Amino acid sequence: MSSTPVLLNNTQIHTEVLKDKILPAMLAGMLGLALLYTAGFAEAAQVHNAAHDGRHSAGFPCH
Repeated sequence: MSSTPVLLNNTQIHTEVLKDKILPAMLAGMLGLALLYTAGFAEAAQVHNAAHDGRHSAGFPCH
């Protein structure tokens, strides 16, 4: 095996930054916005029941 360092040009570096940092951040932001949008238009009882079921499935007692 060769341990010679590989020189990257600007296009390769830009692609690596996009793939490793920007794309996951954008996907997380879009997921967060989708969750806020869904919770914003849900009925209060539906949001409470979803949180209640989530607590039970995670093993946290809530009552």
